[in-house]
Amino acid sequence: MPDKSTIARPYAKAAFAAAEGRRGEWSGALRRAAAVVADARVAALLGNPRVTPEQLAQFICSIADPQLDEPGRNFIRVLADNHRLACLPEVAARFDQLKAEAEGTIDVEVTSAAPLTEAQRRSLASALERRLRRTVRLRCVLDPALIGGASVRAGDLVIDGSLRSRLERIAHQLTA
Repeated sequence: MPDKSTIARPYAKAAFAAAEGRRGEWSGALRRAAAVVADARVAALLGNPRVTPEQLAQFICSIADPQLDEPGRNFIRVLADNHRLACLPEVAARFDQLKAEAEGTIDVEVTSAAPLTEAQRRSLASALERRLRRTVRLRCVLDPALIGGASVRAGDLVIDGSLRSRLERIAHQLTA
């Protein structure tokens, strides 16, 4: 059986094509719908045979975004009719990736042992923009367990310059 990300890919592409000119609104609506579906109480409804796909679609649309346009409501109905509402978190994530690619931006998560100064953030963002050839949106996270240094994650690219990983590599080399 295919995993949710495999199932979500064509739906995200279809949503992306349908959202032409309104991708920002669709992105927000899909994220809210994904949050609704991720709730344990709603997840229990997804497998309930007494709840019709139409009822599920109406329920999710009413909570997620009552202002969602007709193509957006139709998209939620298609997911419901095909019993794919559980894939909404993956659809929303893939939609946001497609949107970022189209806009030439990328979200980068920087995990560091100590807070980064504004100058360090600017310097890191500038270096990443040159390397990735995209506009970078940094999200900084603190993790004292890194001991020192930082780890950068941009899509599939991971640059681990943390002291913890260096020590782990040295320990592995010494014991190998």
